[in-house]
Amino acid sequence: MTATYTSADADLAIIRGKRVAIIGYGNQGHAHALNLRDSGVTNVVVGAREGSATGDKARAVGFPVMSIADAVREADVVVLGAPDEKLPEIYEADLHAAMKRGAALLFIHGFALHFGFIQPRDDLDVIMVAPAGPGTALRANYVNGDGYIGLVAIHRDATGDAKPLALSYGAAIGVGAGMIETTFRDETETDLFGEQTVLCGGSAELARAAFDTLVKAGYAPELAYFECLHQLKLLVDLMHTRGPAGMYLAISNTAEYGAYRTGPRVIDQHVREEMKRVLADIQSGKFAKEWMAENASGQKDFTAMRERTASHPIEAVGKRLRAMMPWLKRGR
Repeated sequence: MTATYTSADADLAIIRGKRVAIIGYGNQGHAHALNLRDSGVTNVVVGAREGSATGDKARAVGFPVMSIADAVREADVVVLGAPDEKLPEIYEADLHAAMKRGAALLFIHGFALHFGFIQPRDDLDVIMVAPAGPGTALRANYVNGDGYIGLVAIHRDATGDAKPLALSYGAAIGVGAGMIETTFRDETETDLFGEQTVLCGGSAELARAAFDTLVKAGYAPELAYFECLHQLKLLVDLMHTRGPAGMYLAISNTAEYGAYRTGPRVIDQHVREEMKRVLADIQSGKFAKEWMAENASGQKDFTAMRERTASHPIEAVGKRLRAMMPWLKRGR
């Protein structure tokens, strides 16, 4: 069984005695910084580019904001909260020479290290503390006291203190409910696979395909939206709290029977074989190389795909219908 730690296994005094530099005050960075401060870590600074909007946000809530190189120069722990595609350049330009000896380089996601885009100095501890969800959820759960789940990994223990530091940091940012020990490889490859096949790629494409099928068959776009996208959240919430089998017990017998009969027709052997090919592309580094090459070329294909997705009819229908649902703006 995979080793799992909780806040009871962590010594908060370790991270409270460190100077922590958060590089990037975005979705994850802001949550880490705020949670650290609320956990009694008094020496937290934010590194940001000149004129950065996220730097302004960090400054507005009281964090010292400075250039990335200045932020890391005296830091004991440097947290890489910037986007994956920007980390190699940031490390080479601002961290490699500036970080003090024996400091810890802390990743929130293993992409840049696992695929070799960053080669940390030999004297640095290299660790990962990855909350199992977005920074907004991490922060919300910290504030309401529910806690959160996360992953921890030790890539290099140069000082002999890497694991206690990782657990202390995890407890301080609010993942002390369960810190599952893993590796950079496993975290990175499973994360990419889940995003692409289910969470971001598969689910959205499935909703669009079902919407298109109903509309082309002559059904009203509004009905197609409700049946193929709007209600998806309700069922996902049930699976989230009860698991798939528990979800089936909460729906009608007709819906449950249809799920058993039709689910395997949609997610058939062809789809499963394609998932294997997707995983192979991730494991081999093919996807990572393509993504970094896309960034190096100016994100032209990426931007075109984003624009094409935004122009799909489901977006206009959804925008119109969501305007009739004020409870969505209240987070319900």
